[in-house]
Amino acid sequence: MSEQARQQAAPGSPTVGDLVVAFLECLGVRTVFGIISIHNLPIADALARRDAIRFVPVRNEAGAVNMADAGARSTGRIGVLLTSTGAGCANACAGLLECLGAGTPLLHITGNVETRYLDRVTGYTHETPTQFRMLEGVSKAAFRVHTPETALGTLREAARVALSAPRGPVTVEIPIDVQKMPVCLPADFGLVPPSPIEPCDAAVERIAAMLRRARRPMLWLGGGAAEAGDASLALLRAGMGAASSVQGRGIVPDDHPQNLGSMASLGAAPDFLGSCDFMLVAGSRLRSAQTHSFRLPLPHPLVIVDADPRAENRNYPCDAFVCADAQRFLSALAGKLGKLDLDPAFHDDLRAARRSAESTLRAMLGPYEALLDALIEHAPADFNWVRDITISNSTWGNRLPPLRAPRRGVYSVSGAIGMGLAQGIGAAIAAPQRKTIALVGDGGLSLSLGEVATAVQERANLTIILMNDGGYGIMRNLQDAHFGGRRFAADLLMPDFGLFARSLGLPHRRVAHPQGFSDALREMLAIDGPSLLEADMAAIGPFAQAFGGPPTPYNQKSA
Repeated sequence: MSEQARQQAAPGSPTVGDLVVAFLECLGVRTVFGIISIHNLPIADALARRDAIRFVPVRNEAGAVNMADAGARSTGRIGVLLTSTGAGCANACAGLLECLGAGTPLLHITGNVETRYLDRVTGYTHETPTQFRMLEGVSKAAFRVHTPETALGTLREAARVALSAPRGPVTVEIPIDVQKMPVCLPADFGLVPPSPIEPCDAAVERIAAMLRRARRPMLWLGGGAAEAGDASLALLRAGMGAASSVQGRGIVPDDHPQNLGSMASLGAAPDFLGSCDFMLVAGSRLRSAQTHSFRLPLPHPLVIVDADPRAENRNYPCDAFVCADAQRFLSALAGKLGKLDLDPAFHDDLRAARRSAESTLRAMLGPYEALLDALIEHAPADFNWVRDITISNSTWGNRLPPLRAPRRGVYSVSGAIGMGLAQGIGAAIAAPQRKTIALVGDGGLSLSLGEVATAVQERANLTIILMNDGGYGIMRNLQDAHFGGRRFAADLLMPDFGLFARSLGLPHRRVAHPQGFSDALREMLAIDGPSLLEADMAAIGPFAQAFGGPPTPYNQKSA
């Protein structure tokens, strides 16, 4: 085929843009988030013509990747976003890093300049000469489609890599001229779902023998065990206790009487863990923010089960490691156990540690304990709980209110502010049958303020709780504690959020007293669509204890 013929698709004939969209349909994709551009219009046009996938037009590509990320985390399905080349693609990079850290399966479809100008530094419109290397640095993998004939194979491999453990974001870059080229749509896209890594019987039996000797055995669940709820409950029926990372909340209901939840570092919980004589960690990275920078003492023998072979001894030295799918391993392990011979005081001690941890948490909150109690009282049982990086999330939102099913909690794993609103929109769109509640700060909201309009335009089933303290509260606390109270660049001019909400037709309530939280939250949650509840923190007052972030060089004594 001549170059000219390759560049010209006959009117009505399918193009690579059509192939991309048909492939996504075959993959079961329901929503694509993004911004249309001159360098992705063939794909956008195919989305419009085929009309089988919902396209959500966002205000910034950063929001698109956060929405796709949260949608994937809330459902277990692959997330998809569409960006342009150049600055549009670059805007997605921080969100791709978040997906990489969270293990989110995601396809990032992006354009590039015409093939003849690629990587030549010609100054062509939207050109980024090192775009592909940039994408490799923030993705699990990156692929470029060079010809129409290789498009399907590239897309198929990209999806396989994204969905294979350890899951992550994968970018597919398609130059604009290739997007326009004619291609045949296959009858069969040849999709083969990745096979989970099965545990070998010998490894299961070895760990079962270790567990049978334990008198105070604990199970630590992470996000990689999201499908292992039934197996985890079977292990608890055998007698094990449970704890979880923040990403692992809800795999075992947070309020299960044998579950410490994500409170392992609070109150008497560390001492309780120190009294245990076995821990099985399933699908968790044991992140620094949840283990006091890897200094939280964990019981031994310590067994780690993970589909990523790099997890062995990564953050904690382990006595045994099994490379396997967490759900498959825990199911096999539960099948080999009867009732365990436990210390009679074990479960009582666990419950006492949980009460101590929650009391320690609540003692930090001061007037904001009323907001937590309002959420516990009024939030639907099966809600999505999405949080930005705020003092409120770091003190209580990562641990309470209780989540009772997996994939109900989304937060910024990377610790970056500004993702919570967009993540809330993505979760609300992906799982519209559940009310989504997003806890955000005014500093973080400022980074993605335009996406409030996206929430209204798309009628997202989302209640936003805005903690407005007029700046970066954690930075103020750190500056007060460690820099002689010299505050620098921590105070921010904020808009009147009531006026802003009114301009978009967004229902808004401002709370200036703790007693107002319950009625205001009940009212906002009853709205079918988006709403905004604003906590005026200057009027309400400070937390009972100043919070300066997780352990850092500034506050090592917290370990």
